[in-house]
Amino acid sequence: MALESNIQIDGDRLWDSLMEMAKIGPGIAGGNNRQTLTDADGEGRHLFKRWCEAAGMTLSVDTIGNMFARREGAEPDLPPVYVGSHLDTQPTGGKFDGVLGVLAGLELVRSLNDLEIRTRHPIVVVNWTNEEGTRFAPAMLASGVFAGLHDEAWAKDRRDAAGKRFGDELRRIGWEGDEPVGGRPIRALFEYHIEQGPILEDEGIDIGVVTHGQGLWWLEVTLTGKESHTGSTPMAKRRNAGLGLARVTELVHQVAMEHQPNAVGAIGHVEVYPNSRNIIAGRVTFTIDIRSPDKAVLDAMRERIEAGIASVAGELGLGHDIQVAGHFDPVAFDPACVAAVRGAAERLGLSHRDIVSGAGHDACWINRIAPTAMIFCPCVDGLSHNEAEEISKDWAKRGADVLLHAVVETAGIAE
Repeated sequence: MALESNIQIDGDRLWDSLMEMAKIGPGIAGGNNRQTLTDADGEGRHLFKRWCEAAGMTLSVDTIGNMFARREGAEPDLPPVYVGSHLDTQPTGGKFDGVLGVLAGLELVRSLNDLEIRTRHPIVVVNWTNEEGTRFAPAMLASGVFAGLHDEAWAKDRRDAAGKRFGDELRRIGWEGDEPVGGRPIRALFEYHIEQGPILEDEGIDIGVVTHGQGLWWLEVTLTGKESHTGSTPMAKRRNAGLGLARVTELVHQVAMEHQPNAVGAIGHVEVYPNSRNIIAGRVTFTIDIRSPDKAVLDAMRERIEAGIASVAGELGLGHDIQVAGHFDPVAFDPACVAAVRGAAERLGLSHRDIVSGAGHDACWINRIAPTAMIFCPCVDGLSHNEAEEISKDWAKRGADVLLHAVVETAGIAE
C-alpha cells in the first residue's frame, strides 16, 4: 500500500539535523573534515545514536563499526527494509555527501512516528563505516566486509598514512561493536545521496532514479626511463618518463571520449622522480581511473589503454609496469526497488529521470546480497568532495520525500 501524496517528511527538521551534524569535524572553508575513525567520527556517531534512541529505535553495532538503528515493525520476524549511507567525510569534504542519506533515514523514522504510521516490516537506518576510504583504503570498506567481498581481519589491518591500524582506531574511539558482520536479513536497501555531478541541476530535474552504478578499473602504472641533465642531454638521446606520462594522459582521455555518453577516464595521482627542475624524469608512477556502466565497454577500455601504454613505452624507450589497484563490475540496481523510487517521484509530482551513478557507493556492494536502489538529488554545480559542496533545503526535502514513500511502500503499512 502506498502513502497519500500529502504525507511528507519535515524538511526543516531534516535541514536542522544536517547543520547540527556539520558542527562536528568542521573544515577550514565551510565544509567538514570528519574522516573515518577519528575523534570527530566518534563524536558524530554519538550524536546519531542519541537522535536514534530519542526516536525510539534500538541500536546495534557490528565488529567492523557499522551502526544499525531499528524501528520495529508490526511483524518483527519479517526482514527489515534498510535505509542509510555514511557519516564519514573527505579531509576537505562537504556537509551532505553520505550524511544526507543517513539523516534522511532518521527523519523518515521521525516522520512516521509523528504520523503514527506503523509498517509491517521493520525499518533499519544504517551508517556504514569508512565509505570514503580516504584514511583507510579501499573505499566502501565496511559494507564490503558486510557483503562478503573483504575479509574482516584484512580490513582491520588496513593502515593509514601514519601507520595506524583500522582495527586499533575503531577500538580507540569506542565503536567496535560485538555483533558479527553480515548475515542480517534484508528485505531491501535504499540509499539517498547527492548526485555528485551536474546533470540534475543542469536539466532542472528534482530526482535522479539511479538504475546503474558504473564499474571501474584503477590501474597503477610505472614508466621507467633514465634520469639525465635537462640542459646537456640531446633530445634524441632522452628516455623521458615524463613525456610518456603526457602521452598516456592524452590516451586515457581519448579512449573515454570514444565511449560516450557514459564512459569516463582520467589520471589522478602522479609521482615524478626525482622531481627536480633540471633533471629529466627517470620514473613516473601514476593512477588511471576508468569507469563505465557497461562491463564490455569497461574491459575494452582497459585493454586499449594497456596496449597503448606498451606502445608509448616502446616508442620512447621506457620500461613499463601496470598493476590493478582496484576494480568492481558495473551494478544494475533491483528493478522492483528502482520502480518504487520512480513511482514515488511520480505520485509526489516531482520531475525525475533515470541516471547512472558515476561514483561508488555502499549500495553497490549491498546490491550483491539484497535488492537495492538509490535516489539522487541535485547538488550545486555538481560539486562534491569539496568544502564548497552545496544543496538547497528544498532539494534535500524532495529526495527525502521520495525516500519515505519508496521505503514505506516496500515495508508495507500495517493494518
